[in-house]
Amino acid sequence: MRPTDSIVILTGAGISAESGLATFRGPGGLWEGQRIEDVCTPQALARDPALVHRFYDLRREAIAGAAPNPAHVALARLDRDWAGDLLVVTQNVDDLHERAGAQRLLHMHGAHNSALCAVCGHRQAWLASLPPGSSCGACSAPALRPDIVFFGEIPYHMDVIEAAVSRAALFVSIGTSGAVYPAAGFVRLARHFGAETLELNLEPSAGTPFFDEAHHGPASVLVPQWVDAVLGG
Repeated sequence: MRPTDSIVILTGAGISAESGLATFRGPGGLWEGQRIEDVCTPQALARDPALVHRFYDLRREAIAGAAPNPAHVALARLDRDWAGDLLVVTQNVDDLHERAGAQRLLHMHGAHNSALCAVCGHRQAWLASLPPGSSCGACSAPALRPDIVFFGEIPYHMDVIEAAVSRAALFVSIGTSGAVYPAAGFVRLARHFGAETLELNLEPSAGTPFFDEAHHGPASVLVPQWVDAVLGG
């Protein structure tokens, strides 16, 4: 690659698994013992707000106790040292990329440390528990909810992400299942516009056949090795 080429990196739950945060799918995953529709849809929020808020309070606590791993640190180094355009798009709601030092970053599924007003759309930082009926700092409505993209809602920043993918010389997917859209379609969009594509994942994913190259193993090993190669050691 040329040092001014554009890179887009998609990260999923697999990159944070080695920090102790459970993945969404698979044995021992985040949703085991709790049906998805009971905790992360708009309908669930309307039906049982206490359950949904409690669920995300527990996630917020777990994330606060986790730390960035070598994969997060390596991507932050790439963000700092890569002269060309770079965008890290994460499906994760944790802040481990930020804590590692990444700045060119978008959260397409929201963030655990933010609350969203269901009335006026105001967002505000939120690190404590978030009981139902918490008041918005902008309009005072008792309508704050986790600033998380629920199933059935449109992910954030899609226009910016798709534009970046369409301009990328390299698209890299790290720690994703390749099963959840629209993120699962980014590799095909990148290929359509001529980008090279690379998968770094613990094991082959549903999207592996669409990548030009795939390497499988722990993100904490593969990602630093790849970043070293890109930056020349």
